[in-house]
Amino acid sequence: MIDKVIIAEDHESANFSIEKTVAEFNVNNRDYVYYCDEAFNRIQLALQKGAPYDLLITDLGFDADGRDQKITDGYALIKAVRSIQPAIMVLVFTGEDRAVNINKLYKQYKIDAYVRKARNDIKELKQAFEALSKRETYYSHAVLQILRQGNSFEFEDFDVTVIRLLAEGYRQKEIESYLKAHHIEPNSLSKVEKRLKELRDELGFKKNEQLVLFCKERGLL
Repeated sequence: MIDKVIIAEDHESANFSIEKTVAEFNVNNRDYVYYCDEAFNRIQLALQKGAPYDLLITDLGFDADGRDQKITDGYALIKAVRSIQPAIMVLVFTGEDRAVNINKLYKQYKIDAYVRKARNDIKELKQAFEALSKRETYYSHAVLQILRQGNSFEFEDFDVTVIRLLAEGYRQKEIESYLKAHHIEPNSLSKVEKRLKELRDELGFKKNEQLVLFCKERGLL
């Protein structure tokens, strides 16, 4: 049973889809906010009052409008909220469709449901809400298809750092020096070379340039 919901969404058209869905499930305690900071503050206040939210519905991207914000996107909001209320359910409602980021949301951010803003999003929101009402994790058919395409390979922070440096024109020997200077481990040349080879082999690439392009296309760099 979901009794209390907070929605963080800065586009009114998307808010309409969510509001229609939540209303159909007879959730009387629902709050709508346009900013991540406001969402976090309300969740924190609700906890302090002993009346926590059951579900956070959030977009990932929020348009800047000149208002100073500490939490500027959905990723940071989920992380911040999980730090004070680990058990809150999280439904991401967004236009993001890159497999690596969807996979990251489920694996690293431990979200409970993901719905892509698309043609059938109201139908999928209903299905997600039904699953969450039973405390089940929800994967839509579209999301499962994306994740099965083979582009959901998980990169570690170390991997992204090394590939970013390659993209910036660093040679592998220079990457070793950079890692040591910034106290990033592992930082030996042999470790850099070995990890790059592992990544190329895993993804079926022969050159580092292909690895860099792959990461750029998926928004990792």
